[in-house]
Amino acid sequence: MTVAGDPPVEQEPTIRYEDINVPVSAPCAHFDSYDRLREQAPAHFGTALGHEFWLLTRMEDIRAAFQDAATFSSSAVTPYEPDPPYKWIPEMLDPPLHTKWRHLLGPFFAPGAVKRLRPRVEARFEEIMDEIVDRGSCDYVADVALRFPNTIFMELMGLPVSDADRFQRWETAILHAGTSDRDAAYQAMGEVNAYFAELIAERRKSPREDIVSVASTWKIDGEPVTEEDLHALCLLLFMAGLDTVAQQLSYSMYHLANHAEDRRRLVEDPGLFEPAIEEFLRYYAFVSPGRKVTRDVEVAGCPIKAGQMVWLPIASANRDPEEFPDADKVIIDRRDNRHLAFGGGPHRCLGSHLARQELLVGLTGWHRRIPDYRLDPDVPVSEHGGQVGLSNLPLVWEPRA
Repeated sequence: MTVAGDPPVEQEPTIRYEDINVPVSAPCAHFDSYDRLREQAPAHFGTALGHEFWLLTRMEDIRAAFQDAATFSSSAVTPYEPDPPYKWIPEMLDPPLHTKWRHLLGPFFAPGAVKRLRPRVEARFEEIMDEIVDRGSCDYVADVALRFPNTIFMELMGLPVSDADRFQRWETAILHAGTSDRDAAYQAMGEVNAYFAELIAERRKSPREDIVSVASTWKIDGEPVTEEDLHALCLLLFMAGLDTVAQQLSYSMYHLANHAEDRRRLVEDPGLFEPAIEEFLRYYAFVSPGRKVTRDVEVAGCPIKAGQMVWLPIASANRDPEEFPDADKVIIDRRDNRHLAFGGGPHRCLGSHLARQELLVGLTGWHRRIPDYRLDPDVPVSEHGGQVGLSNLPLVWEPRA
């Protein structure tokens, strides 16, 4: 049963977060689940490890929640942790403090800074392609998607690329386990913080031109940024830099491996890559953040109490037929594509320019060298929970003679 209108005093949950955000053996099953929930109702009441939350399904309501930071606070961002024992900066800050941090970070992710990175981004992708092009097969997630943006992030942070595998293990524990192993997630966060504590101390002695060195000199309201806040900043940048572009690349390649006509059009007309990337961002939007409600409010006829969480799956908003014609179809030359893949309001993704550049370099670079490929029919593709994404993507092609 779906709850709408005034709920009874003792309201029964209609969904459980633990039943939805789980590993699955069918790729894109999470997106299909969001679609079904949106078709049933604009809001669903549920529980997540015993905590109450509301899942919103329509673009109108999800966009409004992103834009109203005073009511929908970012102090908690997962439905199962309304009072988290950690703080990711600046993601888990509200204005005006959030705005001050964004202002300090902005120059590193501005269009000009991203443009200057382009040669290194292209070179790194070509290095990866050189390693795999003659193989005739790969697990795209492990061999390409996770390796490519991670190296760029580590260079921005001034980190040795040799630590990439260790970082990826931490990333998986924090973002991909969901509710299944919170202890492992907390342990990984602690190990990341310890790593950055050593790095910050080193950069204070021998500064470079990386984010960590510069951030160590920042002040907020005239006061030096604390060590604790520096750790929280590094943890957030670590998570954002190592997972998001990798998953978006993987879903894009999954689509193209399954849709030969779209792939053919892109290979024949590379000018279509930019609108296609926007369409992949819309259709395969895997981020599903939460917000903590600060006051009693009504959304879609449902009364939400102060202290409850809302869950905002962006894929549900981006596939809302009230917002997009043929919302259930991937149209690679779609126009007026006002998707929410990068969020909205004050927390709209600061790294969107860099992400788009990496997506463009990754997709054009692959198709220039391997224009024809397919899924390996003998290897099943699976999808993990937590921050949803493909766990593997087995591709095969005819290697060069």
